[in-house]
Amino acid sequence: MALAVSPARDPQLLKGVLPMLVLALLRDRDSYGYELVTRLQHAGLVGIAAGSVYPVLARLERDELVGSYLVPSSAGPARKYYTPVPAGLSHLATQRRAWRALGGVVDAVFAATLQEEP
Repeated sequence: MALAVSPARDPQLLKGVLPMLVLALLRDRDSYGYELVTRLQHAGLVGIAAGSVYPVLARLERDELVGSYLVPSSAGPARKYYTPVPAGLSHLATQRRAWRALGGVVDAVFAATLQEEP
């Protein structure tokens, strides 16, 4: 069961990790924008809006970390699917290592200061 987190609680934190989360989801399978929004919501980011995800996709594409292609849809216009390119997968691996290292520091600080909380 995923922990539900409201991105409205700390938009700066979300802004920092959202590109990494999007790349991680795309690593599993290509997706279009709205599908990524629902995948993020199912992962626990309740309240995440398309307005947060589409700019990330545009930036990742501009930075040549993802590619895109159109797929016809019977329910309307063609959908733009995104797929990570090798540079994007390499970037994701680097970001995951950095996140784990930062998480270790955060855990160590919290563990050291936990006894001091009222």
